Amino acid sequence: MSGATFETTWLSLPELVEATGETLSRVRRMLDERQLVGTRRDGKLLVPSVFLVDGEPLGSLRGTLIVLHDRGFTDDEAIEWLLSPEESIGVSPIESLLAGRKSEVRRVAQSLG
Repeated sequence: MSGATFETTWLSLPELVEATGETLSRVRRMLDERQLVGTRRDGKLLVPSVFLVDGEPLGSLRGTLIVLHDRGFTDDEAIEWLLSPEESIGVSPIESLLAGRKSEVRRVAQSLG
C-alpha cells in the first residue's frame, strides 16, 4: 500500500451519543450489530467519525464489515483497511463507500484474507 491513511477524528462513546442523538445503549447496539466499529486506545473505545454520515452510521459500512470479518479481519484490521489507500480502487475503501461504490469495495474485500 502506498500513501497516507485517510484522516479522521475519533469519537468516544459519549461523543457518539452526542453525534447520533441516540442513547448510550443504542450506540452500543450499533457496535454490537456492526453498524459501526471501533478500536480501543488508551482504554477507551473510539470510532472513526468518518463512519457517520449526517449523524447516522454509513449505510454501506455494516455489510462491508461483515465481509471483512468473514475473511478473518479483526475490528482493528478492518478499520485499518477501510482507512488505508487500496491500490485496486485508487483510494481508501472508506472514500469509495462514501462515494456510493460499495460493490467495488466489497468485491475487493472478498478477495482478501
